[in-house]
Amino acid sequence: MSKLRKSARGQNCTLRLTGCNYNPETVVLAHIRINRFCGIGIKPPDYMACFACSSCHDKIDGRVKGEDVHKDILRAHFETLQYWVDNGLLEIK
Repeated sequence: MSKLRKSARGQNCTLRLTGCNYNPETVVLAHIRINRFCGIGIKPPDYMACFACSSCHDKIDGRVKGEDVHKDILRAHFETLQYWVDNGLLEIK
């Protein structure tokens, strides 16, 4: 498991979609699926992800229908990136 995946444990959900359970115990690193970087059985790299509780993860993976989440995914990705930079898990040279 990568450092970025491990970093999701116990974090707050950065997606916070309608129906978010706000439970840090259910938060995982949720990969953001964009056509060019993923496919059936292919996940994007771990840095193309955000912290998501089980409820929000189900929505962005399509297991639960919900609202359009694209702007929320971008905001969550930025918040997650900033956490990694602030905590030395991701370095920008």
